[in-house]
Amino acid sequence: MQTAIPALFMRGGTSRGLYFEAGDLPPDATARDRLLLAAMGSPDARQIDGMGGATPLTSKVAIVGPSDEPGIDVDYLFAQVLVEENMVDTGPTCGNILAGVGPFAIERGLVAAADGETRVRIRLVNTGDLVEAVFQTPGGAVQYAGSATIDGVPGSAAPVILNFIDCLGAKTGALFPTGNVADRIDGIPVTLADAAMPVMMMRAEDMGKTGYETAEELDNDTDFFARLEAIRLAAGEMMGLGDVTKMVIPKPVLLAPARHGGTLNSRYFTPHATHEAHAVTGAICLAVAAVTPGTLAHEFARIEIGEKMAITIEHPTGTIDVALTLDLSQTPPAVKSAGILRTARLLFQGAVMVPEGTLEGAQAAAGETP
Repeated sequence: MQTAIPALFMRGGTSRGLYFEAGDLPPDATARDRLLLAAMGSPDARQIDGMGGATPLTSKVAIVGPSDEPGIDVDYLFAQVLVEENMVDTGPTCGNILAGVGPFAIERGLVAAADGETRVRIRLVNTGDLVEAVFQTPGGAVQYAGSATIDGVPGSAAPVILNFIDCLGAKTGALFPTGNVADRIDGIPVTLADAAMPVMMMRAEDMGKTGYETAEELDNDTDFFARLEAIRLAAGEMMGLGDVTKMVIPKPVLLAPARHGGTLNSRYFTPHATHEAHAVTGAICLAVAAVTPGTLAHEFARIEIGEKMAITIEHPTGTIDVALTLDLSQTPPAVKSAGILRTARLLFQGAVMVPEGTLEGAQAAAGETP
């Protein structure tokens, strides 16, 4: 007999994954992660025995439950299920999968839908950030069809607006954890920033790249990735994250001048593969850095600072836009909020089946009695 775990399978932004209610999963992290690995089919390069899509962008999980924080509707814990390793990483969050959290909360009755438009306040458990998701619910039901488009996803869908209300120092406690807007690692200038996601920014040319390579071209350069990883490990220590060998943060980014009318050009890494588009949280971090003088992102942005800023980041499959609201009374200007447009779609609802003995094995691994 297999065990059925209630779940929704959704696309959130340019990612895809399983969405669970927290109460349907084991409360112990070890037991929970064992179940998630089985559900996704990891570790296996093809994830042939699970729901994973054999890439980091399609091997993701959202765990959602009611929040006990006043003024917060739901808590969202993101889990990155590694494809070829027996590991689940809950260190970072994911802004793309976040796009499906509000709709999921409505679908599962965790939040009551308003007629027309619903606002769901979400606490990102991984980082402590607060986000308000705004999406369409005509007649009290989630609307997925619409005219909004995002690069990296074919067709159009209903818009989901994600307003990051407090995202500075999400993981490290400081926007610039080293106290500097620019540092050097192994002779390479870097900006180490933390806004929604810890990110290590570098000029593409300093790493022997143009910054306009395709994801495939970058992924095929093993020597480049070896050097990138060495710098990333050093950056993790400098940012106070410790040994990040088995962590997916900080995320490396290569920067170059925009070519198609945007603010700047980016190649974002997950970190051991090139993102085929761009992460939401990574885009927010770049946007915040872009409005801060002295950072590498600001060097490429060449923008005039105002109370309302639109930052357009070019990536391998198009662009991603970030709307910033700044407090100009501070020097440098402080970011009050960061908003981003995503879309989401419900692909399947029902239950994911895990092999017989998975829960029992998970309980044993957690030191529980089956």
